[in-house]
Amino acid sequence: MSGRRVVVFPSAAELGPALAHLVASRADKALLDHGRFSLGLSGGSLVSMLSKELPALPDLDCSHWLAGFCDERLVPFDDGESTYGLYKNQLFSKINIPDSGVLAIDPSLPVQECAEDYACKLKEAFPKEDIPVFDLLLLGMGPDGHTCSLFPDHPLLEETQKIVAPISDSPKPPPQRVTMTFPMVNLARCVVFVSTGGSKAPVLKQVLEGGEGPALPAARVFPSHGELFWLIDEPAAASLTVQVERPGSAAKL
Repeated sequence: MSGRRVVVFPSAAELGPALAHLVASRADKALLDHGRFSLGLSGGSLVSMLSKELPALPDLDCSHWLAGFCDERLVPFDDGESTYGLYKNQLFSKINIPDSGVLAIDPSLPVQECAEDYACKLKEAFPKEDIPVFDLLLLGMGPDGHTCSLFPDHPLLEETQKIVAPISDSPKPPPQRVTMTFPMVNLARCVVFVSTGGSKAPVLKQVLEGGEGPALPAARVFPSHGELFWLIDEPAAASLTVQVERPGSAAKL
């Protein structure tokens, strides 16, 4: 692995284009290396950021992309809480990713079966790997330090066998979700956190610099053989004392 890079932008407006270029560069690298680019998506502010910036890239070809979801809420696709539904309406309709290149949950199943079904879909999409290795995972972080649907002090933090796990008692609604677990997250070739806004400053400091008590979920993401980026804006970085990079909006990461 190549260590952690914390990259600070003046605002989310400058961060967005740099994120899109990073996605495109890792896609080019993956396509040259093994003919396909696998991308794990998360919800929240990432949906609008990617939906604005990725289609704006010239000559973006997503015909050999495979998109999955780092976590998903167990709701119908037309529900405003459905991460797949948001990406389908806001991003997938603007890029040339084939329907077969999007791995979504089956929201009609009970949560346990839904997680098992999604794990099977992932394993079928990565037939040569015991645990699927994504080229790039895009993650957010909640104000409590959660990422994916891995919440502080939850038993799922210690899951070692399942690659996708169900959760029925999410402290953040909706309560029923499926989520990637640390064994799969930490095998990714590249993981990128995006965290913006002054409200994230206290928890970001705790995650990146440590503190009392157990490590927060986001702090436990450290790819064993891959890259780790934290892309943040100045308000989120306000309390940090760790070394950061400030490359500007034209940065090539």
